[in-house]
Amino acid sequence: MSAEISLNQYDEPLDFPYRAISRAAVVSIACIPVALLGLIPGFALLLVAAVIGVATGLLAVRTIRRWPEEYSGRTLAMIGIIANGLLLLGGSAHHAYAYATEVPEGYERVGFYEFQQPDSLPDVPTARAMEVDGKDIFLKGYIHPSSGSGLLRKFILVPDLGTCCFGGQPKSTDMIEVTLGKGQTVRAGLMKLKLAGKFAVNPYNHRAADFDNQIYYQMKVDQIR
Repeated sequence: MSAEISLNQYDEPLDFPYRAISRAAVVSIACIPVALLGLIPGFALLLVAAVIGVATGLLAVRTIRRWPEEYSGRTLAMIGIIANGLLLLGGSAHHAYAYATEVPEGYERVGFYEFQQPDSLPDVPTARAMEVDGKDIFLKGYIHPSSGSGLLRKFILVPDLGTCCFGGQPKSTDMIEVTLGKGQTVRAGLMKLKLAGKFAVNPYNHRAADFDNQIYYQMKVDQIR
């Protein structure tokens, strides 16, 4: 009799239902290391991952509350929401502060786009370029690979990586011939540079080695980061 009862115990189903971990919670956690890279200067756009992390974390919490017998991972989702939220707020504040304080005293901030002509217009210096001719400006850009390798004292600055690496020969108004101050050098690479110095528009026909188009813009740099 006791043996029969013992066997019957195993005929009853075990009450340990399987619950899948919410995919949204996993995505939220995966966004954290990507968002961390967004704290690095030049990679601020990666903070978009923090926005995705918060959104997917909230989605995971909502899904788990709605179907608690089917999904688990609420703790993961909460970690993702909090971590990504902190990265988004902290990273945004960090980059905002850096932007507000990056221009040295006595220099005027200028966007490279202000020197560029649309394809529909002649490739000649813009009105904005003529306005700051001879003035001290602060500008950002990338070293064109054709400028050379290793440590450089003179190079061609272009506005973006598309122009730099995949756009072929840059237009005249997409280039600035940069000369660093005495004793200064910079290593060639694909990192975005911050330059402060005197800008000039060259009225004469001038070209640099390995570049087909005329170079109108020149800049003698006092500070580079």
